[in-house]
Amino acid sequence: MNFLSFLFLILIVSSQAKVVLIDPGHGGEESGAVGKLDEKGTRKIFEKDLSLRLAKKIKEELSKHTTTYLTRSLDRLVSLQERADLADLVKADLFLSIHFNSSPNIKSHGFELYYLDNNSNVATQKVERAENLNLKGEELIVNQILVDLVVQQTVHHSRQLSTYVHEKVKPVIKKNQIEDRGIKPGLFYVLALSKRPGLLVEVGFVSNRLELKKVNEDRFMDEMAKAISSGVVAFINKSK
Repeated sequence: MNFLSFLFLILIVSSQAKVVLIDPGHGGEESGAVGKLDEKGTRKIFEKDLSLRLAKKIKEELSKHTTTYLTRSLDRLVSLQERADLADLVKADLFLSIHFNSSPNIKSHGFELYYLDNNSNVATQKVERAENLNLKGEELIVNQILVDLVVQQTVHHSRQLSTYVHEKVKPVIKKNQIEDRGIKPGLFYVLALSKRPGLLVEVGFVSNRLELKKVNEDRFMDEMAKAISSGVVAFINKSK
């Protein structure tokens, strides 16, 4: 193989490679949901820490197959706009936002996958309000307009991506006796601002002490990271 042929081959491979940006939810003073491992509440676990742990594991798995970045690798606050700017900077093709759920009802439990689209489900709107918490006023109006524009461009691939990831995750949540709450549309501004096909993952409920103990285990985190990564890789291979 001569040099030009080799260079052409490299360019083909590079053009097919997808860049994935993984976004660990919250960070810094924005702790997200707070879970308690004991009845007295002396052993607290924050969503921001769980999200970062899982995101790092997903990155480790995905990096074996494609170019992967994190929006944060430390416990620091990253604004929605900073996350969006980073997606542009690294020229991300896909955006994964990692979260853990919470509810006033301590019996609520289960795994959920969201892609950016309009919805009218009351339960989903509660999750939207929790994840869009810091937006208000003019910023909120601008982002509502942006959502409508981005949905048209990304919804098809985001829905496909959610299907691939969901198929790989199902055996993991079944094995760990976590309810499958399925794939749902949702209006999340972190997905809209990224302007890429993407997912927001709610891995489990930290407000449910039994579920918190499950999702906090390294074994579960490893299994979930491999499953999510496998689903993303399957989507990328199909997209080629």
